[in-house]
Amino acid sequence: MRSTIPAVLRHAAQTHGDHPALVTDDGVLSHRALHARVQEVATDLVRHGLAPGEHVVVWGPNSAQWAVAALAVTYAGGVLVPANSRYTGHEVADLVQRTRAGVVWLADGFLGRTQRADLLDAGPLPSLRTLGDLATLELHSHGDDGGAAPRTDVTPAEVEARADAVGPDDVADVLFTSGTTGRSKGAMSAHRQSLEAARTWAELGGVRQDDRYLVVNPFFHSFGYKIGILVGLLTGATLYPVATFDVGETLSLIERERITLFPGAPTLYQSLLTAPERAGRDLSSLRLAVTGAAMVPVVLIERMRAPEPEGLGIDQVVTAFGMTEAVVVTMCRQGDDAETVATTCGRAVPGMEVRIDGAGTPGEEGELLVRGGQVMLGYLDDAEATAAAVDVEGWLHTGDVGRLDEHGNLTITDRLKDMYISGGFNVYPAEVEQVLLRCPGVADVAVVGVPDERMGEIGRAFVVGTATEADVLAFARDHLANFKVPRHVTHLETLPRNLGGKVLKTDLRSL
Repeated sequence: MRSTIPAVLRHAAQTHGDHPALVTDDGVLSHRALHARVQEVATDLVRHGLAPGEHVVVWGPNSAQWAVAALAVTYAGGVLVPANSRYTGHEVADLVQRTRAGVVWLADGFLGRTQRADLLDAGPLPSLRTLGDLATLELHSHGDDGGAAPRTDVTPAEVEARADAVGPDDVADVLFTSGTTGRSKGAMSAHRQSLEAARTWAELGGVRQDDRYLVVNPFFHSFGYKIGILVGLLTGATLYPVATFDVGETLSLIERERITLFPGAPTLYQSLLTAPERAGRDLSSLRLAVTGAAMVPVVLIERMRAPEPEGLGIDQVVTAFGMTEAVVVTMCRQGDDAETVATTCGRAVPGMEVRIDGAGTPGEEGELLVRGGQVMLGYLDDAEATAAAVDVEGWLHTGDVGRLDEHGNLTITDRLKDMYISGGFNVYPAEVEQVLLRCPGVADVAVVGVPDERMGEIGRAFVVGTATEADVLAFARDHLANFKVPRHVTHLETLPRNLGGKVLKTDLRSL
């Protein structure tokens, strides 16, 4: 079985040939053309000194160029480090420093921002020697002296040898996920693990070559990268990457291109169902939707399955549970009723085990433990955090509280951590608090997630100090991705704490 990403890319080119791999406003890229373009960019990476095992940061929105750049990194033997397209220059600089990345691909001008200048102004980046432009896929040497001149003697045979040398157990990617300490952690996955996640999801979803897959889930996230790009390579399905979600444009795209697959957070489907633009649209091509990342109302699943015009008429709607440290853990199956799909995350997928710590019978709650082939190799340069997350028997301690029913269906009921989910993105209050404590006039702060009809949850910051709400929000927007920015600020004279000094966030939520 093909167990490296370069091998899968080659096989896709041979098997699917001129069948479209990626379709964007810029045109159509076939599987054969995708492979050829990846070879060209991988050659350029080697010319600019990329060493086997070296980290490369890719910072930009969904696009065909993002996919080419990411695949070229692994083809040349490098390690992919995706960065959230909404990150600030400070946040990406932190990733570069911690991974010692020599190359950064970026989409300068995305959302009207100056990514290149923001990154270079964020602080010293001694490892950075090359900047890549995602718009043109060109690489440019970087440094005070202009950087080292690219090699001129790189041959196609050398690049193919690089791809041949990649092994199934080599690290393919490092996806950063925040923790309760406020410092992000880089979850490392081997090639075989990233491909196993994609293969499992595709098989359970019944993805086919003739599927037209609308990818709204961001490529910087495992759902967009592994369950998007890699699924497309494994199955031959055609991907339609979307940089930013607009309900009207999405409806037009589904109708015009006869989209069949549309996975995403519940908010995406809610937006489609309530959009005035939906009237008269033909969405009958949709056949598979996979959702999760938040509690899903039963009525939403029913409406997604209901025929048009009352519903979306999607044949198969399933929910799943995964995390950066273990991409696909549980998943519903074809034939599960709306109640099961909406109130559970399905059963363990092949190759994965789940159990509730301390539970003796079905229905008992406790911490969810996960074990299997998709559990990460560990956290980058953080043996202590790895040991705390994965025990000696290989069980990943997720920090989520859940229960299993008599059929093995998982329901997440609470979080041991304070994480909340806003618009499908995980937000860790400790990380936000670390940033806000640097805001002038903030003496103390605590952030909690509060319910929101549209986003699922949003942040509320409880602030002690003289900084106004406008001051706090402006500072947050300058230093954090937009989904992490609290939407509301409440001033308190003091934060409620227990005798040990821990903030009583349950008390704050009750406010």
